[in-house]
Formats: sequence, structure tokens, C-alpha cells
Amino acid sequence: MDLKKVKELIDIMKENDLVELEVVDGDSKVHLKGPQAAVPVMTQVPMPAAPAAPAADATPAALADAADDGLINIESPIVGTFYQASSPDSDPYIKVGDPVDSDTVVCIIEAMKVMNEIKAETGGVIAEVCCKDGEAIEFGQVLFKVRP
Repeated sequence: MDLKKVKELIDIMKENDLVELEVVDGDSKVHLKGPQAAVPVMTQVPMPAAPAAPAADATPAALADAADDGLINIESPIVGTFYQASSPDSDPYIKVGDPVDSDTVVCIIEAMKVMNEIKAETGGVIAEVCCKDGEAIEFGQVLFKVRP
């Protein structure tokens, strides 16, 4: 690979906020790693298919994902590692009995060294924390149960 192609790859990394990039072309291999690789980045990931309206206005269709016990599930929008607090010394974002609304950050899921803040996207009171701190999480896994 020539220097011009490497510069183009660096520009692509900067434009897309990539931390690491590896390109293999035949016998040539380029592995680029940005300086921000050691610094976690906080981003927000919207939760898909979660009811955004307060529980009083919730329709039966909006509650269809809830268990038979009438609780609304907050599910993981990504695969990663579940954290209840922003750092090991910090208090958890929420505990059982805490009220939440659609803008309340309930946890962080780390995916590919990026710290993603997860919002409740629903209103109510936390009834159950379904994951342990540091646990590997799958897409769609129930993180919390909320009583409307």
C-alpha cells in the first residue's frame, strides 16, 4: 500500500470516530490504532420498540412485551457488558424502587470499548434489576423490569 492510501484510511477513521482499523489487501496488511483507544467514550443508544408514553396512557399493544405480571421490560439494544454505575466507586444509576421516566439513564453497556448509556424509554418504578454488574449481555436481554 502506498502512503496516499494510508492517509485516506486515517481520514476515514477520523470522519467515523473509529478507534482501530485493519485492512488486508493480498499480502499487504495495515493496522491503524487511534490515540483515543484507551479512553472510553460515552454515547447514548436509543432503545428500540420500548413504549415512550407514560404508563397511564399505555395501550395494550404497548404493554404486549411485558410479562404476565404487568411489568414492562427494559431490554438491551446491543450486545456488550452491563454496568450499573459509571465507575466502580460510583453509586448505581438506579435501584429497585427508584422512579424512572423516558429520559432516565438506567445503566451503561460497554460494547467494543465504547460506553453506551441506556435510557429507560418508559415511565414507572424499577421493580427488578435482572443483570449483575460486569455480566455479558445479549441483544434483547431483559435488563430491568418496571412497574407502570
